[in-house]
Amino acid sequence: MLISKIECHLRDHAKQKYIGTAITSLGLNDAKYMEIVGQEFNSGTTENEMKWSVLESSKGVYNWTNADILVDYARKHNMSFRGHTFLWHRRVPDYAMKLDGNKSELNKVVHDHIKSVAGHFKGKIYAWDVVNEVLNENDPGDKLRDSLFSRTLGVEFIEQAFRTAHAVDPNAKLYINDYGIEAINNKSDALYAMVKGWLAAGVPVHGVGMQAHFREGSVPASLQENIQRFSHLGLDVAITELNIRYKLPGSQEKINKQTQDYAHAFQACMNVERCVGVTVWGFTDKYSNIFDKGYGEQQLWTVDCKPKPAVAAVKKLLK
Repeated sequence: MLISKIECHLRDHAKQKYIGTAITSLGLNDAKYMEIVGQEFNSGTTENEMKWSVLESSKGVYNWTNADILVDYARKHNMSFRGHTFLWHRRVPDYAMKLDGNKSELNKVVHDHIKSVAGHFKGKIYAWDVVNEVLNENDPGDKLRDSLFSRTLGVEFIEQAFRTAHAVDPNAKLYINDYGIEAINNKSDALYAMVKGWLAAGVPVHGVGMQAHFREGSVPASLQENIQRFSHLGLDVAITELNIRYKLPGSQEKINKQTQDYAHAFQACMNVERCVGVTVWGFTDKYSNIFDKGYGEQQLWTVDCKPKPAVAAVKKLLK
């Protein structure tokens, strides 16, 4: 593999938009990994360390250690931080799962969890993914994914989550985050209609996060247009979990196409004023947690933390 050389760091050119990465606590004792985090990026987010079952596996008992370490590291390196996530259909602790069907009790523990987490990190988090992957991926329409929250609380759980988070930390930007909404399609149409309705009802939704886990050659042609239409609602938009995997084994041709795909995704954000930035979901193949049988090598850096040609392409766009 030919590895490109870069003369300076990505964040040096990220003046109008932020350039972020998900950070994993698995890399805390990896000096090279942490060095790249602080040098290259001006925004961070946690991969798993702020998810419900990780923070609060037992009711009312919180383990803040790794999340605090990552947030403090980011602050020391002049990085903003995105919180991920209050509510997701996965990583729900057992004590909450046992409340399936018990609306009053589940409402209470959801409220208490959001209030505790938002309060703990108040003033340290630029933006929160309040709810993650709540849309039905198979038949979106106006339907939600079948989950503990939608079954027991109904669609109202989303509005309540945003209002609770806003009441605790009114300065944080609040996002709805999902995948499969990057193109103009049935799923993004459904989200557009839902967000428009929430805004009309005064729900404090401030942004839409487009995850953007792509296979080679699948960056949507309508990505920029779709970002633009959400921004026309008065919302910020962010690409929140970008990576681009290709069919293994790799080749120089595939690496070149990956570079073009990364450039395409970043350019779509660069071209829309209210697209505030791009976060890659991890930056090195060494710690990647994206698994797709037969596909891989999706990150900007190799397993030995050397920049791929896509890094130079992204730097050029940020300039």
